Amino acid sequence: MNARLTQPIREPQLMQPVFRRLASLAVMSAEEEQLIQRLSQRSEDHSPNTFLVTEGEAVRPRFVVSGWACRQRMLPDGRRQIFSLVLPGDAIGVGSQPRPLGSASTVALTRLVTVDASGLLETLERGGGEAPNLATAVRLQAGLDEALLLDHVVRLGRQTAYERVAHLLLELQARLFTIGLADAVNFPLPLTQETLADVLGLSIVHVNRTLQQLRREKMIKLAGFKVTLLEPHLLATIADYRSARPRT
Repeated sequence: MNARLTQPIREPQLMQPVFRRLASLAVMSAEEEQLIQRLSQRSEDHSPNTFLVTEGEAVRPRFVVSGWACRQRMLPDGRRQIFSLVLPGDAIGVGSQPRPLGSASTVALTRLVTVDASGLLETLERGGGEAPNLATAVRLQAGLDEALLLDHVVRLGRQTAYERVAHLLLELQARLFTIGLADAVNFPLPLTQETLADVLGLSIVHVNRTLQQLRREKMIKLAGFKVTLLEPHLLATIADYRSARPRT
């Protein structure tokens, strides 16, 4: 297991992605913000390719505070389908179902830092009366995750390669903007084209060609692991992109 416990990180910024994600769904009280901040007292550092969740096994509740992961399934011949990208601020095993079993594996794509959310889960399982807004935000986040998954099904099942890539880039910009890791047009994309291919159900060659087409048409700019959306509104029209909304 490529994970190690780290000493409590005192930097107040550590939990900002989690707080921003939840606060975008419900207004947090000072006490609820403190409850979120206390999660930083138990953090873990994970190397790339570490399994955080194994399919069929119990899921440990935690939040990602930095780095990227994915939820995936592997076929016997090595082909992989990625169902969703797990970004900073996202929850693992914190939702409507207590102590869930993994329906897919969750794997670190980059160096990853997580914090233990057991204490928060215990609070929510007592009915959430101590943190009603936080309980609401967690419930809405589960609805948002479902909306993103439905978007992904449509992306894989009905969109062209061009539309798929555009739609995914717009989704990532919106999600990263919420947690303060993107602005209106710029965001990090620390993923290989192989990983993007496994997200989008395309070949690596097809992903490369599509990205090059987007660049030639001056729709996007790629510089290392950073993306700039040069025509975000036009891309949204082409990809029929509508920001996902949680079910209330």
